[in-house]
Amino acid sequence: MLADVIIRAVPSARERVRAELTAEITDAARRQLAEVGAAALSLRAVAREVGMVSSAVYRYFPSRDDLLTRLLVDGYDDLGAAAEAADVPGTAPLDRWLSVCRAVRAWARAHPHEYALLYGSPVPGYQAPQDTVPAAARVGVALGRILGDAARSGDLPETAGERDPGLVTADVVDTLGGEHPSLDETVRVRALLAWSSLFGTISFELFGHFVGSVEDADRYFDRVMTDLARLIGLAPGVDR
Repeated sequence: MLADVIIRAVPSARERVRAELTAEITDAARRQLAEVGAAALSLRAVAREVGMVSSAVYRYFPSRDDLLTRLLVDGYDDLGAAAEAADVPGTAPLDRWLSVCRAVRAWARAHPHEYALLYGSPVPGYQAPQDTVPAAARVGVALGRILGDAARSGDLPETAGERDPGLVTADVVDTLGGEHPSLDETVRVRALLAWSSLFGTISFELFGHFVGSVEDADRYFDRVMTDLARLIGLAPGVDR
């Protein structure tokens, strides 16, 4: 019986070939992102690059939107993995926060075209499906874990723990630390602001909007992320 389970767990030759071709197609699509951008991504062009006829590629990705969805999920997962790997539970909340934020920025700078797909202009005619949400939330979950751990370890001052119905969703509450006396709606709003500001700051840097305004991008980024951590209560400096 155990042998049967092991045999069934081993991918067949057809499954291995399909996985390899899928990876080859998505790699070619990422190169297309760098050359023409997401809006001009074409299954026909990807097929030419991998030496396949268009009809063969359609067996793996029935439409351009399916390919875009795969690229989005892969990008979010890769970014989320980088953020999670940078977190060191047990260290000071501010150190954890800065480490994760720096990892997100480093990934974005190393993968500018994939970052643009995730957080740049929407692709005309494309709407990301719901199954991209868990991957997209991974960075937020990593930041929320820091916040929740800080609350449970007593590193955040207690609040009334009150909710403001209709302001943020239950999913946001779960993501940003869960329920705790030190986590009220003020903290959650500030945490959501910090999460969005992380990507706003990175986007301004990558897309050239800080030209003429910021001299030292590294120091500026650390200063902003530290101030956001203080705003939430992860570091001394701002009273809530």
